[in-house]
Amino acid sequence: MKSDRRSLIDFFALAAPGVRALDPYQPGKPLAELAREHGITDAVKLASNENPLGPGPRARAAIRAGCADIGRYPDGGGYALKKALAARLAIGSDRITLGNGSNDVLELAARSFVTSSHQVIFSQHAFAVYALATQAIGAEAVVTPARDYGHDLRAMRAAINARTRLIFIANPNNPTGTWIDEPGLLEFIQCVPPRVVIVLDEAYFEYVQAPGYPNGLRLIDRFPNLVVTRTFSKIHGLAGLRVGYAVSHPQVAELMNRVRQPFNVNSVALAAAEAALADEEHVTASVAVNKAGLAQLTRACEALGLGYIPSAANFLCIELGYPAHDLYEALLRRGVIVRPIANYGLPNHLRITVGTEPENTRFIDALRKVLNERS
Repeated sequence: MKSDRRSLIDFFALAAPGVRALDPYQPGKPLAELAREHGITDAVKLASNENPLGPGPRARAAIRAGCADIGRYPDGGGYALKKALAARLAIGSDRITLGNGSNDVLELAARSFVTSSHQVIFSQHAFAVYALATQAIGAEAVVTPARDYGHDLRAMRAAINARTRLIFIANPNNPTGTWIDEPGLLEFIQCVPPRVVIVLDEAYFEYVQAPGYPNGLRLIDRFPNLVVTRTFSKIHGLAGLRVGYAVSHPQVAELMNRVRQPFNVNSVALAAAEAALADEEHVTASVAVNKAGLAQLTRACEALGLGYIPSAANFLCIELGYPAHDLYEALLRRGVIVRPIANYGLPNHLRITVGTEPENTRFIDALRKVLNERS
């Protein structure tokens, strides 16, 4: 039998260099996967920074109504959602770029301005998508050392050179929960050359209650090279529908919309996001649950003698003092899914999403038992 010549092709050799070297993004373990692996059907998932309340009642109603028309393509321009966002944020619709989650608009910013001849700066322990977007383009990633697990803005400023085209800053940062205050952010932006695009990732903006935390949208008029990204996946509970957006100078938005895929946000997601934007009661309830949950988790860490990184978001990064993988696996066997973050350069830490009070209690009880077994 003759060999099939097609089977001899090495497709990895044909791939673009940046793509060939990529390590795929690793999300938190799904509940269904844990059920398949361990037969656990009542697990709690505290691994992916989701809102434990899910969508609010207005978004749920919009989702049900939106399903009636899914035989049609969505509005490719997202007119109604853009109009609602523009009114809520007091900006022009021409400043908005919609995305399939904020991950999408982060990548759109990179694809719009960065080539293989450029450098992109971001911090150690920062969101994994920054590295993925940079490497896929073939650009050079400049990773500055973290300071107290957060962004060292002085180091990032010192890294800027003639090849720098884009800087990613997460505020608060994922996975550490650290944040930058307004004076520090303002001083940094003022020192960045106008030719360098700054992407300020505010995915957890609505959760933050830290004093001095800045609202990036208030800086856009002063700094045309600033792009602010936000999402409906977190506080609004629409993670499964994938809706995010960027706010920027109109010319920046026009360029990002040129590379945006047609119909990148589906019709049900558009309707749900518009409804969620008006559901202030749900946002207030979600903030209250998160505040109480963060306090519950930090008290437990202190009682158990565990270190943690103070967080302004809806998760807490716990420090064990030893590799966390075995403890992560032990928690899985007890039906609790958390997030090991060795891939972020933090092998001794676990990131815990804030859940409801019962979910947090189940995690704390499981953690206490696993720690007792180790001692």
